[in-house]
Amino acid sequence: MMTGSVFVSVARRSRCLHRLLSSDLRFSISSGSDESKRNFSSSARPFSSQTIHNKPEAYVSGPQTHFGFEDVDVKEKEKRVREVFASVADSYDVMNDLMSGGLHRYWKDELLSMTSLASLAKFTRQKAASESSHDGPKPNLAVLDVAGGTGDVAFRFIEAAECVERAKSSGKDEVSVTVCDINPDMLRVGEQRARDRFGSRVLDDSGALTFVEGNAQDLCNFEDNSFDLYTIAFGLRNVTDVDAALREAHRVLKPGGRYLCLEFSQVENPLFRSIYDSYSFHVIPTIGEMVAGDRASYQYLVESIRKFSDQKELMARLEAAGFESVTHTNFTGGIVAVHEGWKSVE
Repeated sequence: MMTGSVFVSVARRSRCLHRLLSSDLRFSISSGSDESKRNFSSSARPFSSQTIHNKPEAYVSGPQTHFGFEDVDVKEKEKRVREVFASVADSYDVMNDLMSGGLHRYWKDELLSMTSLASLAKFTRQKAASESSHDGPKPNLAVLDVAGGTGDVAFRFIEAAECVERAKSSGKDEVSVTVCDINPDMLRVGEQRARDRFGSRVLDDSGALTFVEGNAQDLCNFEDNSFDLYTIAFGLRNVTDVDAALREAHRVLKPGGRYLCLEFSQVENPLFRSIYDSYSFHVIPTIGEMVAGDRASYQYLVESIRKFSDQKELMARLEAAGFESVTHTNFTGGIVAVHEGWKSVE
C-alpha cells in the first residue's frame, strides 16, 4: 500500500503555512482596532483547536438517539435516514437551490478552494511523469467524498483536477475521486448525472470517478491509509454515531492526510439566528411539500441541524478521533462551517 509520500510533502508545507497564517490573523485581531475586529468577525475565518480542552461526551451513549427532535432507537435511525434520502434523491439538488437561495453552491465552491485540489492534482501528475521510468508504486492523489451521492461536490473535484481532459489519454488517472454514500438511490442519481455531464471515460476508462455504496461509520470497503483527502458535505449530522464516522475517516486517511467537513452549524448572532430559525421552520418544509411532495423529510432536515454539534463541540470530537491542527471556518454567519483536521504524518 502506498503511503502517499507525495501528498505528505505538500501537506507538511500546507500545515506550516496554515499555522503561520492563523497565528498572524490572531495577532492582527488581538492588536487591531475595534472596527477591524468587527470587520474580521463578519467574514469567514479559521478558529484554532488550541482552545479546546474538554473531551466531549459520546455522541451515542445509550439505546436511543435523536432523529430530528424525535427520540428513536439507535438501530432505527439509520433506516429512517435512508428513507428520507430515498424520498428526496431525485429532487435533492433542486431543493438545495430553493432552500438556500443558491448559497449551497457558494459554500461548496469554498470547500473546493480550501482543498487546493487543482494544484495538488497538477503536482501529482508532474511527479508521476517524472518517475514514469522508475520501478515501484507511482504517485497518486486519492480523494474520498462521503455522503456525496448525487456528485455535487465530486464533480467540482473532477473539473478542478482536469480529469475529463486526462481521460482522453490512455491509462489510469493518477487522480481518483471516490463517492461513497449509504443510499443507493442517491448514488444512482449521481452516477447518471456523471455520465450525462462527463461521458463514460472518466468512470469506465481512466477510473478518475467511482461510486461506492458504504456506511460512514464502517468504511469496510476501504483499507487503512488509503486516501489523501476525505470530504463530507452536509452528511455528517445524518450519521447515527458521529464519533464512529470520525474514527473511520481518520483510519482510511494516509499519514499526513486531510479531513474537511462542510456542515450546517450554529448561527452566532441572536437576531440573525431568530430570522434564520423562522425561515428554516416555516419556509423550508413548505418548499419541500410544494416541490418534492414531502414535507416530513425536510422537516427532519431542519430539525437535524439544531440537534447537531456546534462548532466547538465538533472540533473537540475531531481531536478525540485523533486529528491534529483542528480548525473551523464559519460561512454566512455560521449557518455553515467547514471543519478541518489532519492525520499525523508519524
